Amino acid sequence: MCGIAGIFHCGTPKPVDASRVERMCDALVHRGPDGAGVWTAPGVGLGHRRLSIIDLAGSPQPMFSADGGAVIVYNGEIYNFQELRRELTQLGAEFRTNGDTEVILAAWQRWGPDCLRRLQGMFAFALYDLREKTLFLARDRLGVKPLFMAHLSDGSIAFASELKGLLAHPLLRRDIDPLAVEDYLAWGYVPDHRSFLKGAEKLAAGHYRLLRHGQEPAKPVQWWDVSFAERRKGREDDLSAELLHLLRQAVSSRMISDVPLGAFLSGGVDSSSVVALMAETSATPVRTCSIGFDVSSLDESSYAAKVAGLFSTDHRSREVSSDDFREAGRLARMFDEPFADASALPTWRVCELARETVTVALSGDGADEAFAGYRRQMFHAREETVRSVLPAAFRRGVLGGLGAIYPKADWLPRPLRAKSTLLALADSGEGGYARAIGVTPPEIRDQLFSPEFLALRGDYRAETPFMTLMRNAPARTGLDRAQYADLKFWLPGDILTKVDRTSMAVSLEAREPLLDHRLIEFAATLPSGMRLRGAQGKWLLKRTMQRYLPDDILFRPKQGFVTPVSAWFRGPLAAEARAIATGAVLHQLGWFDMHRIGKMVEDHIAGRMDHGRLLWQLLMLDRALRGLNIF
Repeated sequence: MCGIAGIFHCGTPKPVDASRVERMCDALVHRGPDGAGVWTAPGVGLGHRRLSIIDLAGSPQPMFSADGGAVIVYNGEIYNFQELRRELTQLGAEFRTNGDTEVILAAWQRWGPDCLRRLQGMFAFALYDLREKTLFLARDRLGVKPLFMAHLSDGSIAFASELKGLLAHPLLRRDIDPLAVEDYLAWGYVPDHRSFLKGAEKLAAGHYRLLRHGQEPAKPVQWWDVSFAERRKGREDDLSAELLHLLRQAVSSRMISDVPLGAFLSGGVDSSSVVALMAETSATPVRTCSIGFDVSSLDESSYAAKVAGLFSTDHRSREVSSDDFREAGRLARMFDEPFADASALPTWRVCELARETVTVALSGDGADEAFAGYRRQMFHAREETVRSVLPAAFRRGVLGGLGAIYPKADWLPRPLRAKSTLLALADSGEGGYARAIGVTPPEIRDQLFSPEFLALRGDYRAETPFMTLMRNAPARTGLDRAQYADLKFWLPGDILTKVDRTSMAVSLEAREPLLDHRLIEFAATLPSGMRLRGAQGKWLLKRTMQRYLPDDILFRPKQGFVTPVSAWFRGPLAAEARAIATGAVLHQLGWFDMHRIGKMVEDHIAGRMDHGRLLWQLLMLDRALRGLNIF
């Protein structure tokens, strides 16, 4: 795992200042503390920070191909590199190292952009072909590894693994994009189609760019997508056997490492499944770690301990409390852009715990998106059934009217909190799911924003790109569309961003076996009943893992990695909540109604409403603005 950065002139191949590329890489030292390198030529400069995982001494970067015709900087792991190496050797390729980096170079020289389809793994890389004078930028299928880009005033394109790499370049435009603030308030993160700064952008998951000197910058090209349009046939036992084979293959391939390896273990279905399959493969006890909370209703550490006992793992645990909130500023700086998934805090802590004994850790991320494990997916499937029998005019007029006047009523039992359901049913399927997956709905955002900001935002709404993505999904059912949107929008924007930044902040490589693209493509073709059956999501996965895990692990209610910020803001962090409403940075930005925010703070502290997630959003926006030194 590593950090990459570089500069490319699409017009005249101007000289590139090596020290500038070096400074960009130095901003990424946490991603690669084990080595560094910079290479420049007319019109191009590539830089690298290395975290040594495979071929510890033999794969420094930037790396040249055996014939000197191409050079690469690369962040990630190719899990089938040994198989590809054998195939390429038979085709005449020569290799000087034992790692996966040189395999990418040889694959490019043999197959060009089509080499991406042969790579199984997580990656973001920049490859310069000295003969063709082209720069090839590519990102993996699901977006496990990030890549930021910026068009600069001197005509060059800069790129880096994180925004902080671009921030080290003096020509980066640093104006805040107001549409990114709209996106952030809606989702709790800045999605892949946007960057917090106007001068930057992100290469989307499953896309590449091929840039040439003397030509206008080419637009990104999508090289991979997942389809829910087909249905696999077969008996449940046969499908379960195929799934188990894919799971074993995905886990075992991600256990290849020349450094100590372990796993995150929450005690839920996904991480427990990964640990069970690791234990089946490993000749020594698997090293596992988990995080608990000082709020018992949210603490899953006892389940993690039970799974650790089942497989005799070398298990370690640590507790997160409200005192960890003091690190909110440091947490914000990991992400550069504002990022409000509060589970980033315990994720960071579990990465710290893992890094004390290992350099690589396997996680259970991806199964909820692929196998329909989120409750919101189940509710959406049911709501789509209701939408199919009720006329749209009735839903908009009657249910929408009821939803508008129905109190939010956070203090009532869950079945009586009907406001969100009524508003979702009044909307289209895409609009309803956007409301379910979002954090701050449009009517609340409109109350928070100042007239100045509303004028800047204009007609744009954060939900529009999401709804378009969902509407155009290669899918058959509402459940299909919801899962497609989760995989393409939520997963790279929230989950994978969270894991990448928090793990890389402590120089830990996180691997996601349940995001093996063969597993994802298999799950997308399963009949709906094999994914969601009654109130049970991930049906086939749970049935398959019954040979390894007890029912009280597989079928207990889903809890998720939830941080008790609402309780903290009413207790030990009440003063911090009030400080949000008087924060100098948000006030200076001029885009918020600070009086309205103050009222929300007091309503939350008094227990009249639950605004915990919104307060955390505003707090992390404040900390991000401070970290970027915008004012």
